[in-house]
Amino acid sequence: MERFPLTRVARLGSMCCPVADFRNLSRESPAVVFVNPHAGGGRARTHLARVKAIFCARSFSAEFILTESMAEMDSRVHAAISAGSRVLLAMGGDGTLQCLVNAAQNSYVLLGIIPAGGGNDFAAELGFPKDPVAAAKAILSAQPRCVDVLRACTADGRERLYLGGGGVGLDADAARYASGAYARLPGRLRYLASALRSFREFQPLRVRAEFTGSNLPIMDAPVLVAGVLNTPSYGAGLRLAPDARIDDGLLTTLFVKNLTAREVLAVLPRLLARGDLAESYVTRVSAPRVRLTTDRACLFHGDGEILGPAPVEIEVMPKAVRVLAPIRS
Repeated sequence: MERFPLTRVARLGSMCCPVADFRNLSRESPAVVFVNPHAGGGRARTHLARVKAIFCARSFSAEFILTESMAEMDSRVHAAISAGSRVLLAMGGDGTLQCLVNAAQNSYVLLGIIPAGGGNDFAAELGFPKDPVAAAKAILSAQPRCVDVLRACTADGRERLYLGGGGVGLDADAARYASGAYARLPGRLRYLASALRSFREFQPLRVRAEFTGSNLPIMDAPVLVAGVLNTPSYGAGLRLAPDARIDDGLLTTLFVKNLTAREVLAVLPRLLARGDLAESYVTRVSAPRVRLTTDRACLFHGDGEILGPAPVEIEVMPKAVRVLAPIRS
């Protein structure tokens, strides 16, 4: 019988295979923790010593590797896999975990996240606490879980996996500020400040969403944001797809209508306090795949990382990745 890898971009469905207790795997070969020292405006670097101390106190063997770029991380992940490492952890945000998943695909490895970024929406959906030190304690008693990932194919021919939220429109325009000028702002405030900055320059955008291979009606409208989500939230807890699940084989496409400046200012208190929008502002459709086209040139982002230009096709890869998650009660 074929031995399916734990991280493999294919239609594995329920065949995502079992694995021995990951602590036993780490005894065979130390876990490798890839640290993004810039994640969360330096949050990962700040908590690194305490995370190391927790692993040491629990006799959990791990090697910590600081990576300064996605390219370096990709190279170091491949090197670790070639050297026989089977437990690979990312210490950073959603973008750091995305890099790990892409680098490790098609390899027989178990993945994990110690959230230390600005958003951490995928880690939150897995059930990890926001605090990196508390999350490090939780991961030592976590269990493997099969989850979906989304594959985006952009107009330049590039394919990339992402785990949480992606889209075109204001959020993609704001991504450069979230990772730049506002990188040190905490959580949700970072993304909302970036969005407000981008709104000043935002050009009208009309998006068409076609759900290929299904009988669902086409969505076609002017939007502020057209998102494609695997998780209920993105942007540090903005719950724009509350019914989304990371293991149901579906993605959620959402349109946020093109709001006026007055409407944007009016919804800010609710977004800051509750992280959601009035239902009248959002249209949602769940499906296995979608194609987004736009009436002007724009870029698509996934997990806050720019992936490429539209048009873009996004598809669910059901239960294609095995990750560590806290035990659910």
